[in-house]
Amino acid sequence: MLNQEIKVPDVGFTHEDFAALLDQYDYHFNPGDVVAGTVFSLEPRGALIDIGAKTAAYIPIQEMSINRIDSPEEVLQSNETREFFILADENEDGQLTLSIRRIEYMRAWERVRQLQTEDATVRSAVFATNRGGALVRIEGLRGFIPGSHISTRAAKEDLIGEELPLKFLEVDEERNRLVLSHRRALVERKMNRLEVGEVVIGTVRGIKPYGAFIDIGGVSGLLHISEISHDHIDTPHSVFNVNDQLKVMIIDLDAERGRISLSTKQLEPEPGDMVKNPQVVYEMAEEMAEKYRQKVLQPQQEEVVMTVSDVDTEVTEVTEVTV
Repeated sequence: MLNQEIKVPDVGFTHEDFAALLDQYDYHFNPGDVVAGTVFSLEPRGALIDIGAKTAAYIPIQEMSINRIDSPEEVLQSNETREFFILADENEDGQLTLSIRRIEYMRAWERVRQLQTEDATVRSAVFATNRGGALVRIEGLRGFIPGSHISTRAAKEDLIGEELPLKFLEVDEERNRLVLSHRRALVERKMNRLEVGEVVIGTVRGIKPYGAFIDIGGVSGLLHISEISHDHIDTPHSVFNVNDQLKVMIIDLDAERGRISLSTKQLEPEPGDMVKNPQVVYEMAEEMAEKYRQKVLQPQQEEVVMTVSDVDTEVTEVTEVTV
C-alpha cells in the first residue's frame, strides 16, 4: 500500500498554454493609439500611468502639454484618469511612452482648420519677432505673421506682448505652416464700415511705378496709375509725393483678398484735372462721387432688384402651373 505509485492526472496544461492564455487577455497597444490611463505616480520630470499594460507607461514632462510647463503638477493630478496618446512602442523594459501634447496638437490643427473654414478673426499676442515678421500662438500652435501682413507703424520689436486681430492665410498641418495676416483683419474690419462710391480722405504712404498706396484710417488702399486721371500719366511721382493728403473714392472692396481699390480719376470734373488742378478735384469730390453712384452703382442695384423680381415671378408661375 505504501509502495503504491500515486498517479497525477494529466490536465494537458503546460507553461506555454498558460502564457498563451495570458496573451489572450492582454491588451495590445500600438503607437498612435489613444487610450485611457490613470496617473498613479508623479515624478520630477514625468509621470507613471496605468493604462492596463503589463508595465506602467511613462509620460515625460515635455510631452504633457502643447505649451511649456515647469512641473507635471501643472497638468496632472494623482489618480486622475484621462486620454493619452501612445507615442513610442515598448522599450527594453517593456514600458510604453505616452503623450498628451500630441492629442492637443491634433485637436489644435483641427480647430484652426475649422476657424479658417469659418473665415474667423482671432486675437493673439506677439511673443517674438524676426527678420521676416512676428510669431504668435493660436490654439497653442506657433503661427507666423509675415512682415508684409503687419499693418502698424510701430517697429516690429515693439509689438512683443501686443495683442493683434488676425485672419488665416495658410493652414497646413503636414508642412507645419500656420500663416496669419494682421493687415487683412484690419482691412476687413475697416471694410465693414466702407462702401463703394464713398469719398474718403487719405495720406500717400508709398509710391510705386504702378500706383500709390493710400492710408485711409489705418488700412492701405491702392490708387492704381490707371485710376489717377483720364490723362495719361508716366509715373505717379509726377502727381503725388509721400505724405500728401488727398480725397479718393472707393471703387472696389475685396474682403477675401483684403484689398481696397481707389480712384481720383472718377472724381475729375474735367479729364486731366488731377494733373492740371487737383484742388478742383478735391473741392468737387462729393458732387462727382454722387454722379458716379447714380451712373454706375444705381443701375447695378436696379438690375439686381429686377433679377430677383423676375425669379420671384418665375417661381410664382411655376407654382401656379403645378397647382
